[in-house]
Formats: sequence, C-alpha cells, structure tokens
Amino acid sequence: MSEHHGPGVRQDNALTTRVNQPGREEGVVRAGEHPIEEERPEDWGWHHRMRKAPQIAGWLSALALLSYTWGNHEARFEDLWLVALAVGLAVLLLWDLRRKRTAWRP
Repeated sequence: MSEHHGPGVRQDNALTTRVNQPGREEGVVRAGEHPIEEERPEDWGWHHRMRKAPQIAGWLSALALLSYTWGNHEARFEDLWLVALAVGLAVLLLWDLRRKRTAWRP
C-alpha cells in the first residue's frame, strides 16, 4: 500500500480497504468486495448522446450573432465579422447534421 494518499482519504475507515492493482493506481474498495478491473462508460452514464440540444443552441447562437448587425454602430467592419462567424457556425451545424445522418450506428 502507498504512503502517499490525497487529502481527505481516510486510512482508518473500517468499511473500506486499499488494494494494489497491477498496472493501475491503488484502489479503495468496500470491505469484502474485489476491485473492478474495467469500468464501462455505461456504468457512469456517458453512453447517452445529446440529440437536439446542441443543434438548437447552435442555431440560436447563429441567430444571436446575426441580430447584432442591427445597432447603432456606423462602421460595417463589425458586420463582416458577425456574418462570417454566423455563416461559419451554420456550416459547422450543417456538417454535424450530415455527419449524424450518414454515421454508422451499431
């Protein structure tokens, strides 16, 4: 067992034990259990993909950028940047839509 533990790790907890894991860092497990050798992403909830929220947020952001072209500024150089950023964002959103539709799904 290692002498170097992070802050807040209790050494004297009767409900847990420390185990050495080959090729990995030292593990803390409940008493009477064995350490998990490999954790699947589904166990942590990372398997879910956001479906529509990023697309909606992206299109709203592009519209917000275009709405900034109306204002009290006289020089139109700012408008070039705003329109270019909005068009770039729209291109990325359309590419993402196409990528999702043609992606291989298990």
